[in-house]
Amino acid sequence: MKELHAVIVGAGMAGVQTALELRQQGWRSPVTILGAEPHAPYDRPPLSKAVLLGATGGDALLDVRFDVDFAALGVELRLGVHAQALEAADHRLVTDAGPVGYDRLVLATGAYAAALPGTADLPGVYPLRTLDDAAALRPVLDAKQRVVVVGAGWIGAEFATAARQAGCEVTVVEAAERPLAGVLPASVTAPMTGWYEEAGVELRTGTPVASVEPGAVLLADGSRLPAAAVVVGIGARPATGWLAGSEVVLDARGAVRADDRLRTTAPDVYAVGDCASFPSARYGERMLIHHWDNAVQGPRTAAANLLGGDVAYDPVPYFWSEQFGRFVQYAGHHDGADLMLGRGDPSGPAWSVVWLREGRLVAVLAVGRPRDMAQARKLIAASAALDPVLAGDPAVPLKAAVR
Repeated sequence: MKELHAVIVGAGMAGVQTALELRQQGWRSPVTILGAEPHAPYDRPPLSKAVLLGATGGDALLDVRFDVDFAALGVELRLGVHAQALEAADHRLVTDAGPVGYDRLVLATGAYAAALPGTADLPGVYPLRTLDDAAALRPVLDAKQRVVVVGAGWIGAEFATAARQAGCEVTVVEAAERPLAGVLPASVTAPMTGWYEEAGVELRTGTPVASVEPGAVLLADGSRLPAAAVVVGIGARPATGWLAGSEVVLDARGAVRADDRLRTTAPDVYAVGDCASFPSARYGERMLIHHWDNAVQGPRTAAANLLGGDVAYDPVPYFWSEQFGRFVQYAGHHDGADLMLGRGDPSGPAWSVVWLREGRLVAVLAVGRPRDMAQARKLIAASAALDPVLAGDPAVPLKAAVR
């Protein structure tokens, strides 16, 4: 009997986790991981936090590596290999290191940082997505240089936090009228605006960038901001360009269009993590989740189905962000909610917001209230109905608000 070969394209969390899940769930045949970066697989969340500040001890850029013995697992790890095309009819990948055949393929190529137009190859302009990005930014923080951050989203706020801790002067520029405008309602982000001033960060909202020149950022209102470094945090795009023209269908956002079993439109090809969208029965829409938890959960389902199972993927999305001395967590998906309730004083250190749809809990944002988050994740997964009066009382545990 022919031995099957599983190939995973992508050596980030989703790719590594897929290899681990395949072995844990009983796949005994060969497994190969192809990673585009030359570095051993590593974890991304510390890049915008401890790595920038050198807080992990020793060589911080090495201390984020996954603690995985690939040789002991019988997993071949091929680094610095770039996938260039997929020939699904022949079960073959085209790479810059030559063709790679497969029997089962998992796409885990992740996402890349969106670039600010007109800044390609401009010195002093940095994304923050990879280990090399963090390595390039470390000297900027060490030298306490003046920094302009473009984008007041999660990454922008996290980098601004690290830069201020390092002693840099920081200005954050946001084209929208407020931070996280495309993610959270204005009433929720209003108190977050004050976090920037409290941390000594200048926040300029409603002001798009007109252009970047060496040593300065020019804004649409005519302002010129001196900048020894410009950090761009305006989102990420699925790293799927190499799949154009293949049997793998992409959605309007450029993500691999997977089904609820994480199968793609090509035979024997699955997709996980930041590069793939999937239909959610829980929320009634197609989800594209660029967060660590999705890269951990998805591989469990993909591996099970690759091994012949029939398991649906419909997680409760979850992520966290550490910014300006606060631990912010979010779970669920609040689009389509018909009631939003605050729990606690948003001007204080600990508060949360819950969203209900037809009386059922669908999402929660927690700032310094980990108990709310721990309870909410279970309640959302169970589609629990809450009493809105009790759910809006910060003194009442969320689990006690269940009807």
